[in-house]
Amino acid sequence: MFANYELEILYQDDYLVVINKPSGLLVHKSMIDRHEIYYAMKMLRDQLGGKWVYPIHRLDKPTSGVLLFALESETARIMNEQFKTHTIQKRYLAVVRGYVDHEGVVDHALKEKLDKISDKDAKQDKEPQEAQTLYKRVATVEIDKAVGRYEKTRYSLVELFPRTGRKHQLRRHMKHISHHILGDTKYGRGEHNKFIRAEYDVQRLLLHCASLEIRHPYSDKRVEFKARLDTTFVKLFNEFGWQDKIE
Repeated sequence: MFANYELEILYQDDYLVVINKPSGLLVHKSMIDRHEIYYAMKMLRDQLGGKWVYPIHRLDKPTSGVLLFALESETARIMNEQFKTHTIQKRYLAVVRGYVDHEGVVDHALKEKLDKISDKDAKQDKEPQEAQTLYKRVATVEIDKAVGRYEKTRYSLVELFPRTGRKHQLRRHMKHISHHILGDTKYGRGEHNKFIRAEYDVQRLLLHCASLEIRHPYSDKRVEFKARLDTTFVKLFNEFGWQDKIE
């Protein structure tokens, strides 16, 4: 899938490089997906002529969108501090089950998700960590077809603003309020995943990091990076009559 694939570079200077990560691509090599030979860190390094890159944050494998790297260790340290102190702003787009309230905050602590392989030595009985996600409804659609026990099917396009950075936070929080993200094979609803695959050929998680705003580590200016939607999102938006929401 990613053989000869060229990553879309959204921004680059002497200190930072930002890409639009496609869905299905790991950020870095992982023990969980040992068979995977393609991951963003290596592909970007090769694309930049072998220059070492430092990932500053993570996106789940099925999530697409803005992904930030530093080009030197000191820059990575400075940027990691911004993420720790929550001075950055991330905005995601997601298509979810049902009609979501116009806006709200999910304030629900999450127990740390540990992997059996990579986290085998980690403490297993940690207390749940605080986690907050702000959401805003952008658009809705009603489809005249039954999925599950309802005669018609309703979906919402939402903006998600994580205030904390827990593992799978957005996916778990939307599940918590019963507005599961479509295409989520881990936390979503199987009947809706099957429906969008069959009706709209959606083969991915409908979660996209649309923008990331940071303070540049050396100019101290606020900088915003935006990542366009892929063809799956664009096609679905057209089907749902959300053409004016395509960024």
